[in-house]
Amino acid sequence: MSAEGSGKGRRRKPRSKGRKGLLITAWVAAGIVVLGGTGAGYLYFKLNGNIKSVDIDQVLGSERPTKVDNGSENILVLGSDTRSGSNKELGGGTDDGSARSDTAMIIHVYEGHKKATVVSIPRDTLIDRPECTDTDGKEHDAASDVMFNSAYTTGGATCAVKTVESMTDIRMDHYLEVDFSGFEKLVDELGGVTVTTTKDIKDTDSHLDLKAGPHKLTGAQALGLVRTRHGVGDGSDLGRIQLQQAFIKALVKQVKSVGVLTSPKKLYDLANTATKAVTTDSDLGSVNSLVSFASGLKHISPSDMTMVTMPVRYDPANPNRVIVQETKAKQIWTALENDRTIPKSATEGTATGQAKGVVTS
Repeated sequence: MSAEGSGKGRRRKPRSKGRKGLLITAWVAAGIVVLGGTGAGYLYFKLNGNIKSVDIDQVLGSERPTKVDNGSENILVLGSDTRSGSNKELGGGTDDGSARSDTAMIIHVYEGHKKATVVSIPRDTLIDRPECTDTDGKEHDAASDVMFNSAYTTGGATCAVKTVESMTDIRMDHYLEVDFSGFEKLVDELGGVTVTTTKDIKDTDSHLDLKAGPHKLTGAQALGLVRTRHGVGDGSDLGRIQLQQAFIKALVKQVKSVGVLTSPKKLYDLANTATKAVTTDSDLGSVNSLVSFASGLKHISPSDMTMVTMPVRYDPANPNRVIVQETKAKQIWTALENDRTIPKSATEGTATGQAKGVVTS
């Protein structure tokens, strides 16, 4: 079953006017924006002006999955790299000016906002990309058996959202894109993130060289860790995802400790860096919107976050590509749509990257 066809036959209706909100997610550290957003006057407008937004609802129109009004929220989070400007100096980047999404995940925040599930989507997954229109109004043809991250490369945020909704038949309530160079600065502003590695990790492509043991990662090291695929595991994108998921939990733990800081300047610097690092959907394109939703997530701790990867198997024709295990993936999408816990059977017997447990917090 193709990704494009998975949503056929389902009743769709215009967008619900349900609760608006934001997930700053683990990547951008929700607490930072909450803490830093307390400034007034000039500081408020400066932070507001940092935030870039995309009107995804207007571009995609009403032909989208129905908004399920059960108190849950689904947010598509992308880690992006323009491969130009400040990003070209970062590990793995090339100065070709293109925009790429190296990281993709669906964050499902359950009713009550006390727990969340993160579903990572391997960038190398072969999918059927639907036709889509980008924010400049340019139309892009559908394509079969292409890599998942080609949706973002082809048409940016709107094509990425449409592709994910086509794959899952779940409406993405919000969109959050994190720029890699901003991510690096954010980790440095936090004072680093503490992790423990159970094996040596060395990858010249991502400028990473970590011996087994405890580390307080700088921004450059953290970025290298979430981007490496050859330094540990089987060298696949699946191994990189396992490292990313472990780092996210460490980052959430670090962000929660920021609450003890008392320096207004430090808090503002964190908020300034975080808001510069993100692009959101238009509903979240203000400090007020970010603060409102982030405040509702403050009770979610690392132990309340379930991390899974979309079920896939290696492509027999190309070991560098993976194919969706549709039956198991459907179990995940059905669970999220109904705000339920993902069954264990959905993630058993799927391809893994052999890097689980290499990074702990």
